[in-house]
Amino acid sequence: METLIGLLIPFLGTTLGAGMVFFMKNQMNTKVQKLLLGFAAGVMIAASIWSLIIPSLDMAEEQGKIAWLPATIGFLLGIIFLLILDKIIPHLHLNSEKPEGIKAKLKNSTMLVLAVTIHNIPEGMAVGVVFAGMLVGNISMSFAGALALAIGIAIQNFPEGAIISMPLRAEGMSKGKAFLYGTLSGIVEPIAAIITILLTGLVVPILPYILSFAAGAMIYVVVEELIPEAQVGEHSDIGTIGVAIGFVLMMILDVALG
Repeated sequence: METLIGLLIPFLGTTLGAGMVFFMKNQMNTKVQKLLLGFAAGVMIAASIWSLIIPSLDMAEEQGKIAWLPATIGFLLGIIFLLILDKIIPHLHLNSEKPEGIKAKLKNSTMLVLAVTIHNIPEGMAVGVVFAGMLVGNISMSFAGALALAIGIAIQNFPEGAIISMPLRAEGMSKGKAFLYGTLSGIVEPIAAIITILLTGLVVPILPYILSFAAGAMIYVVVEELIPEAQVGEHSDIGTIGVAIGFVLMMILDVALG
């Protein structure tokens, strides 16, 4: 039951963020948007290091493996995995008019949701693999540490939900539909987390690889999407401040609770 609650916490963050469409009248302020994008990037960078790569190194060492090898292989495979998804799935980034991925006759609103859904997959995997490590009794992973990651991801999912629902509302979509789209962009997280737990429960020896795989996928999202979107145009320093705040908050959460 504790694990199920932990897996749903990030999805709750997205849902609450999407719900902001009912309380905010106009499109989100550009400065706020940049701050939140930077914040999300900072959280994901810190989570990749403290919650995923460091445990991957520790676990590999406990298993008598060369500590850096599983982390290196998993990290690069995570990057490649997201690169492939990026090339295959049709999607549209925030403040962009040119869709990416395979050409498809989809609405801009649908492709905008798909863009967020793509980078919610590694976040779900990250939460899932940490809870999986806890469930199999790995000494380097505690429930508190897994919960810290879930809370950190939920915090950065809050602005993501708003960043999806608010522009859709500004384009003329009804509040209810914009909220639904924003919420649906996060449903992939608990699904990815559950699939990861089921897989890692069967193959415990490759947990170090899966941890670093999730880290690589998250870093890809940060470098490919979040930071460029936070830095484009004016007020790029606000995005940088957001990164710093997100990084420090996630680091404190992980170290204090982990």
